[in-house]
Amino acid sequence: QSLLDMMVAEEESLKERLLKSIALCRKELDTLCRELQLDPFEAEEESTILQMEKNLRTRVEVMLKQKRDRKQELKTLQEQDRDLCDILCTTPFCIDSNAVPSLEDLDRYRRHLASLTAEKEQRQEEFVSSKRQIILLMEELDHTPDTSFERDVVCEDEEAFCLSTDNIAALQNLLQQLEARRSLNEAVCTELRSRIVALWERLQVPVEERESSA
Repeated sequence: QSLLDMMVAEEESLKERLLKSIALCRKELDTLCRELQLDPFEAEEESTILQMEKNLRTRVEVMLKQKRDRKQELKTLQEQDRDLCDILCTTPFCIDSNAVPSLEDLDRYRRHLASLTAEKEQRQEEFVSSKRQIILLMEELDHTPDTSFERDVVCEDEEAFCLSTDNIAALQNLLQQLEARRSLNEAVCTELRSRIVALWERLQVPVEERESSA
């Protein structure tokens, strides 16, 4: 009788522990479903208490991993976002850092970063191309960079240059100014050449002398 009583008591104790564990798992699952924005978890009522407790514990572990994975991906995306925002001088993507992001949030964030990356590459190409032209024009015009912006364009490392819309616009403006100066110089040279030719004609300077002076 005593052994039977002990076995019954042990079974009751196990059942009580399992029911407590089930209650805790259900509570944790409810919280995780809300955080992960998933439908409430429905346990299979037909299974034994032991099986139900095991299923619920397994489900909690799976959902905790999902939560960790999403938070980790959000952290990685935010690091990429900060780097791109530093280069492009833009505002970071608006997302709650403390909440667990939904799959849609993460997908939207990934697409936003893909768009920013493409924009960065396009501006980088524009900067490198304009920088080359600016350096050539400055050499041609014997112009030394005399503003901080000009020095940044010519001397700064290409990766360090801030590719903001304002900087790209200022870059194009500088290029146009230098091109205008070159055009003006060319026009002045053409005008001077035509005056010299007219003077040679008036003075009837022989062709040989003209060629040696040219």
